[in-house]
Amino acid sequence: MRDVRNAFRRTYRGGRWRGPRPQRSRFRRLLDWLLTIAFFALVALVVARLDIPPREREPIEGSAYAIDGDTLIIGGRHIRLQGIDAPEMKQICRRHQGEYACGTEARNLLKTLIGGRTVRCSGAANDKYRRLLGDCRVGEIDLNRSMVEKGWAVAYGRYTDEEAAARRENRGIWAGSFERPQDWRRAHQGTDETPHSIPSPLETYTEELYLWLKNLITTLYDKVGKGA
Repeated sequence: MRDVRNAFRRTYRGGRWRGPRPQRSRFRRLLDWLLTIAFFALVALVVARLDIPPREREPIEGSAYAIDGDTLIIGGRHIRLQGIDAPEMKQICRRHQGEYACGTEARNLLKTLIGGRTVRCSGAANDKYRRLLGDCRVGEIDLNRSMVEKGWAVAYGRYTDEEAAARRENRGIWAGSFERPQDWRRAHQGTDETPHSIPSPLETYTEELYLWLKNLITTLYDKVGKGA
């Protein structure tokens, strides 16, 4: 008797007599899934094409280690100086009819600009190496701009006026001949930008000692010069 009542309830619903619900075929279920996926893919495509600027992240601040002329490490985080491109560490340039390691020279200038002081970098996006694309400063010094102004990096989307001035006055790499870093990387197929490994404690200590000695010698030299 209970089975009969249950069958009656299943058949008589909402004041109307209905037969059993037809089951959807596998094809219809598959079609529903495909339409759902296509809908979300379309939404994702529309969102991706919207010109929404990336959200600014919290600034990174602290002692900085210069990997090369346009890359720093602060607190284990890699930062690529945005808008510039410095010679690679293995790159060789020419001046006065001789060759020199312009990548090393560019890195040395960046170290000098930092001078062991606190660096503050801000940015909103990462590059393909997952480095933060940052604008970095030491006090009032804009590191990105200064590297181009002093001729040890080229403009890479920004600072074209600074590059033009450095070229006119033969500063840095503009005092001789060189390949733009991007062209150098392209010519040396398989050569990416400088590997980005975190320095060991010994490297960090040596770096700080080098900067301290350099600043000490510069200060003493200035005092002697003024005394003379």
